[in-house]
Amino acid sequence: MRLKQPRRGQALVEFALVFPIFMLLLMTIVVFGLFVFYNQQLENVAREAARYSAVHSTSAQCPTVSRLDPTGPNMANSYFRCDAPEDGWPRMVDAGRSKAWGMSTSGISIGACWSGYVDSMGNADALPASSNALTGCTINRVDPRTHPDNLACPVAATIGGTTTAKADGDDKASSLAFANGTAYPTTITVYACYRWTPPLSGFLFIPSTITLRAVITESMQRQQ
Repeated sequence: MRLKQPRRGQALVEFALVFPIFMLLLMTIVVFGLFVFYNQQLENVAREAARYSAVHSTSAQCPTVSRLDPTGPNMANSYFRCDAPEDGWPRMVDAGRSKAWGMSTSGISIGACWSGYVDSMGNADALPASSNALTGCTINRVDPRTHPDNLACPVAATIGGTTTAKADGDDKASSLAFANGTAYPTTITVYACYRWTPPLSGFLFIPSTITLRAVITESMQRQQ
């Protein structure tokens, strides 16, 4: 009897020492798994929003548009500003959020910008000629493909140009994909972000809020 009591006490002490470490390791694995899962979900959101915008180009009945309008001979007969940045792109955003699972869709913020060729006068929707430059778009003057961490969440509004033809704002092209027998190498870049509060936030090394970001670029496609 004198030998058994110390052994029981030893087991309790060992349990008290090991259990917190075990729970910390377990919760770290759970939080990291959720972090990877939500990142994947957000990437799916950005990809679906970019895909929706790519196929709903200028010639669509309800196009998703940039802040620039196709002008002159490039203007499609059916063009009008249906899903526009000034309205927050409700159709594109809904298409992206529809692919989110296990996360609050209202907390997902989505923005976009359009890239294309710009001529020497700064006009958008230029042809891919040697005198014209392929120019990447920005969101609030930040390139989402190279500096996504510098973008705010929720996404700040894009900056418009001085005219509907000048590419001196964030957008360097309209949503034009095809006109007058010519295919335009226009691309759309979608930025999606989500401010996530992980379990046990603020405990030990787990931050109270983590901003998740995803960026996807798609080529615009002609509507038949």
